[in-house]
Amino acid sequence: MKTEIVSSVHAVPVADWDRLARHAGVYLSHRWLAGEESDSTATASYALVRDHDGTLLAAAPLYLVHHEPNAYYEPTHLPPGTERPRVIAGARRGYHNTPLTDPRLPADLDAHCLALLRTAARGHAERHGTGHWWPYLTEPAARRLAPLYGTPPHRMEDDATIPLPGAGFDDYLASLPSKRRVAIRHERAAFAAAGLDVRHQRLADCHQDAGRLLAALQKSHGHGDDTDVMTSLLKRQADAMGDHARVVAAYDGPLMTGFCLYYHQGGTTWLRAVGIDPERPVPFAYFALTYYAPIEDAYRHGSTALHAGMKAIEAKRLRGARVSGLYALHDPHPGGGT
Repeated sequence: MKTEIVSSVHAVPVADWDRLARHAGVYLSHRWLAGEESDSTATASYALVRDHDGTLLAAAPLYLVHHEPNAYYEPTHLPPGTERPRVIAGARRGYHNTPLTDPRLPADLDAHCLALLRTAARGHAERHGTGHWWPYLTEPAARRLAPLYGTPPHRMEDDATIPLPGAGFDDYLASLPSKRRVAIRHERAAFAAAGLDVRHQRLADCHQDAGRLLAALQKSHGHGDDTDVMTSLLKRQADAMGDHARVVAAYDGPLMTGFCLYYHQGGTTWLRAVGIDPERPVPFAYFALTYYAPIEDAYRHGSTALHAGMKAIEAKRLRGARVSGLYALHDPHPGGGT
């Protein structure tokens, strides 16, 4: 096997990369990673493992972080006085991470590929005078990688995924306890009674309105007015993801009063962002736009799960979510060791 580091995901054909990443999540897809390369707060590189015929067997993005604007991606779990690693291995955004390996590999070759990715990440970090870590690893990913690092994974957050059985929203409802079915029907009816215009559209067609609502939500939680920042962030996503960036939004006349941004990939619908106008409350608008409307669209797209992510875990449990852990692993031997 051969290992190399390349400076852009564009060095890998889309089909080759997404053959490994299809079920790993949207935040490891070729399209998403290409969009992230324009983020000046980190320099992206990619560790690739190929067989002797040149077939891509394993891969991992590697980000040398210059400035981390998102505190959730700081390695604060490390003991005081520990030198903080500045290289992130795997996905840097989305709170969902795993190394990419060909799912057809037998167990021994899969383990060998993971070891090569670990060595590549370690060497890349060493060349920049730092170490590396993997944030927000899924439980299966943490189990696969932990033996290579000789340190127990640190649990960072809970992660929620809502199964979508059957072929439509009624099948989803039928999978819930009777009290929850009654509650959800009530929430949907109360939202519908408000008479808002609910539209499904591309993020590219509404990123300015969505950015305004995202900033308003941030401001209501005590942050400053980041309208320009949020609008620019969503514009970058819209440019990178194109028609894959889908929005369901509620309008009161011409005014957007709430939205949810999501992506379909690998049989899962991935919730990305939500914004609700705090000055125009509508009964159950948050739940209607964040869960119920994306679930309906997920069924139309053929998804079998809705990835709801971390935070507000109890609200997600009440809507049928199964909860697992997200973990961090750091390299205890930067620059060498086993």
